[in-house]
Amino acid sequence: MRLDDKALAALFHDARTYNAWLPKDVPDSLLKEAVDLANLGPTSVNCEPMRLVFVRSKAQKERLKPYLTPGNVDKTMAAPVTAIVAHDLAFFEHLPRLFPHAAVKGWFDTKPEHAATTAFRNATLQGGYLTMALRALGLDCGSMSGFDNAKLDADFFAGTTYKSNFLMNIGYGDASQKLFPRSPRLSFDEMAKIV
Repeated sequence: MRLDDKALAALFHDARTYNAWLPKDVPDSLLKEAVDLANLGPTSVNCEPMRLVFVRSKAQKERLKPYLTPGNVDKTMAAPVTAIVAHDLAFFEHLPRLFPHAAVKGWFDTKPEHAATTAFRNATLQGGYLTMALRALGLDCGSMSGFDNAKLDADFFAGTTYKSNFLMNIGYGDASQKLFPRSPRLSFDEMAKIV
């Protein structure tokens, strides 16, 4: 079933990366619903390596702040929620439950480089699904690099097998401030071919 123009506009044509936010709370229920929707997207052998920390409180935002590059501080502090999008290097521990019809844990548990590549690739893919899920639920987001991954991981993920990938500010975007014109995009012929 093809989505109608209104849905395509919400997900793609009118959707933007926001840098300013309306002072409106994002309910936990919407975050949970977005994660549940994002989890429906496919990953290799249903590995689901994405792990998330939704940073909301002032105290936790202040904890996050020292790891941000200067250009990301104001918009992150103003966002109602900032997600730390990470991947679990030991995702394979869950494979007997997540992919019960084949014994695939052995593909990863003794091959750390393969596991790390699989975790990063699939969690990044899941981060894209999360973006679309948030947009589908009426929220706006702004994903970004621009932070010290190693220091953030040492703080937020100490004692775990999680590694941060990117940050995503989430809320209701304020289009009246800091919304740049849409940047050019490559044409189909510049980025793709059909063979």
